[in-house]
Amino acid sequence: MTYDQFVALLVFAFVTSITPGPNNLMLLASGVNFGFARTVPHMLGIGGGFLSLLLAVGLGLGAVLSAYPMLETALKVGGAAYMLYLAWRIGTSRSLSSGRAAGPRPMRFLEAAAFQWVNPKAWAMAASAMAAYASPAAPFVSVGFVALAFVAVNVPSVSTWAGFGVALRQFLSEPARLKWFNIAMGLLLVATLWPMLR
Repeated sequence: MTYDQFVALLVFAFVTSITPGPNNLMLLASGVNFGFARTVPHMLGIGGGFLSLLLAVGLGLGAVLSAYPMLETALKVGGAAYMLYLAWRIGTSRSLSSGRAAGPRPMRFLEAAAFQWVNPKAWAMAASAMAAYASPAAPFVSVGFVALAFVAVNVPSVSTWAGFGVALRQFLSEPARLKWFNIAMGLLLVATLWPMLR
């Protein structure tokens, strides 16, 4: 990989990681509702799950799904159902949480990692990155390199969304504002289903 290609990969990883999508909307809501420290497992789960998705797509899973459209359809339906559940969870959350008492909780590492496998934006990012930057001449090395470059950029990028949420906590400590913020976040998460279901 040339220096120019490496810079292009880092820019691509940054732009696709920092722009709004299901992960970033959920991190914004989690930062508001649970604070930054309790959102860290969610952020790390995104990085870990996306790393596994990148490696799988780079090593041939994307081709398998293309060959078997029913698998792709099942993945889309399952992903849509799970995203609707998450949107409902966010939209019905009504109080800021600072402790670890029973009740609403932030997404755990494994939940966030598994979510990458049903996240339409994550699939599009993984397929695009591997098509553009992985080399057929050295598939294992180039796939690993693309995956590691993405994780190095992805985790800090998505963390900014949780930080934005934390910055809004004071303003949203008023229950009515928090209620409407969470409803708006739930509806925006539902809206991200549109590209997947077209």
